[in-house]
Amino acid sequence: MTTLFHDGNLLRAPAAEDRVTLDPDFGTRFMLFVDTEEEFDWNAPFRRTGHGVTALDGMARGQAYFSAAGVKPVYVTDYPVVDSDAAAELMGRWLADGAADIGAHLHPWVNPPHVEEVTAANSYVGFLPEAVERAKLEALCQRIAERFGARPIAYRAGRYGVGPNSARLLEEAGFRLDSSVRSRFDYGGQYGPDFRGLPQYPYWAGPGRRLVELPLSTAFAGLLRGGGERLYRVAQLMGPMAGALARTGMLSRIPLTPEGIDAQEAIAAIDALLGEGVPVLNFSFHSPTLEPGHTPYVRDEADRTAFYGWWDAVLDHLDRRNVRPATLDAFLNAVQPRGQACQAA
Repeated sequence: MTTLFHDGNLLRAPAAEDRVTLDPDFGTRFMLFVDTEEEFDWNAPFRRTGHGVTALDGMARGQAYFSAAGVKPVYVTDYPVVDSDAAAELMGRWLADGAADIGAHLHPWVNPPHVEEVTAANSYVGFLPEAVERAKLEALCQRIAERFGARPIAYRAGRYGVGPNSARLLEEAGFRLDSSVRSRFDYGGQYGPDFRGLPQYPYWAGPGRRLVELPLSTAFAGLLRGGGERLYRVAQLMGPMAGALARTGMLSRIPLTPEGIDAQEAIAAIDALLGEGVPVLNFSFHSPTLEPGHTPYVRDEADRTAFYGWWDAVLDHLDRRNVRPATLDAFLNAVQPRGQACQAA
């Protein structure tokens, strides 16, 4: 099989042979990643100080809910949270009980070493100098190992901020899975990565192809969904057109998250992604959302009730569609060796 050179960069679309093949018995499944991070003012400039790690009661309630539902979350966890004795003790119990997995989540402005200027541009760790990204990643991995007894194998960059060196650095650090690619989103206008044109299915990344990329799930729904990303890009360039298409049910972009997405939209997105043949639906939200008052999505107790109502509806729909939850280990164990499909052909 002849292929063009591809360095495994997470900002590039994968080569055809890099598509991950899953064990047929795995079926179509879903996973939940929780961006486990400090509480801070989302509307204020980034700061190294002025944050808290206090939403622990909300996290405990959330973990109890998902455990009862048979869902084993992957808590991709950043430095302030893992550095908190109370948070580490709480999450360590979940890990010991086999009820959750712990991964890494890197917010560079609060992750040592603190060598860069704190700016919006520098909030994307993948666009910092390679040596700085490497040092911050290693500091986070070491702190997680100190707290939980093992280095993390799953990663999501804060603000989805992977860059040209990230896949190689993740491979070198021993990660097996990244979930930073937010397919169908472009953060270039705010100094971040452009993920347009990247797939929804899992694929091999990194120069050694030892890293599995599991993109966050986002669907196009509506009567014009067949136009997909290309039509959505055109609508975005036309100002109010994108909003008009969404309001009239013609075309909308729907990520699989309870944050800012209502349950019926999420159900439509699930059905659209299943129609595309996406094998793993990747749900996500931020841990401070579990406690009222920390994010725009759960401002009070009524919002928190609605949050769990969202999950009730979505989990019921997934069950009706025979889409079962998958653990991190189950997913990675279902990944077939790269090149197996090509060799079989």
